[in-house]
Amino acid sequence: MTEKSARTTILLVRHGECRGNIEGLFRGRSDFSLNETGLRQAREVASELAPMRPEVVLTSPLQRAAQTAAATAEACGVDVKVEEGFNNISLGRWEGQPKKEIARDCPEEWRLWLESPELLRLEGAETLDSVMERSKAALDRAAREHEGGCFAVATHRAVIKPLLAGCIGIRAPYFWRLHMDTASYSVLYFNAVQGYSIYSLNRTGHLADFSTEWE
Repeated sequence: MTEKSARTTILLVRHGECRGNIEGLFRGRSDFSLNETGLRQAREVASELAPMRPEVVLTSPLQRAAQTAAATAEACGVDVKVEEGFNNISLGRWEGQPKKEIARDCPEEWRLWLESPELLRLEGAETLDSVMERSKAALDRAAREHEGGCFAVATHRAVIKPLLAGCIGIRAPYFWRLHMDTASYSVLYFNAVQGYSIYSLNRTGHLADFSTEWE
């Protein structure tokens, strides 16, 4: 009989709302801070996660994720650790630009973003495959370090989607088949025998309101 492996609980949190969400901007690594709604969402998700007792909160270095992480860490009485592997996708010249302008000025690339973003190649930008590789490497390290425990990760939509795909082997096109709202959280389990499994996805019941995006 195979020896049973310790189960690790991973709480994947999308950051709260920022100006880029409500103004229809491509964020990438543009360093938006949370707006007032986002700060409230961060407190709401923190209250939801506190009973799960994460022992650490890992975060993207960008403000909107770090502020979300700080709220959860404060509620749980634990530390925040910045992990570059969970930084948002680098989008090159699209960063900080209105989506409407990108659609107008780059129609072919925009069409590819809407239909098969996994195939999109922009000069000076990361691919989703690259994001998947680095974020999963960071998650693998954390899962080993906190084996049998629980930890949280505050990060971005364009990280969580490829990360989940990499963890459970979803083939492209996957990006638009997974949905993540602001300040939602998803729960992953990990053990060394069976690997990763998704327990719940895009949970938003703790939020008074949230931002949802379909492009």
